[in-house]
Amino acid sequence: MTPEGAALARHRMSRAREALRDADLLAAQQSAAGAVNRYYYAAFHAARALLATIDLDAARHSGVIALFQRHFVKTGLFSTDIARVLPRSFEKRLNSDYGDFAQVTAEEVDQIGQGVHRFVEECQRVLGSPQT
Repeated sequence: MTPEGAALARHRMSRAREALRDADLLAAQQSAAGAVNRYYYAAFHAARALLATIDLDAARHSGVIALFQRHFVKTGLFSTDIARVLPRSFEKRLNSDYGDFAQVTAEEVDQIGQGVHRFVEECQRVLGSPQT
């Protein structure tokens, strides 16, 4: 990993942790759509942090998800079960941000939040491993 890639990965993980804190605050205030949005972005930034370690990125969210799956999940560096959170939270965010009459339940927010917390922790674990 290049020094620039390492610095970018640290920056993106910082953004992930900040989005996670914001999401938790929004969830506590029962702002479901806002919480889902910030939970997704926490996972997104964490995934991009890992991609920075191998000098990859994508212009679209779907591209980031695909690259993450290809280079970290399929290679066994990242848990398949935990990795499912990224595309699921993306879909839920799209629906809650853009879907007419879309509603997110408190239970859905809690499930997404728990999953994203595990996702960010797993990204941090992989970042700390000597394989990246």
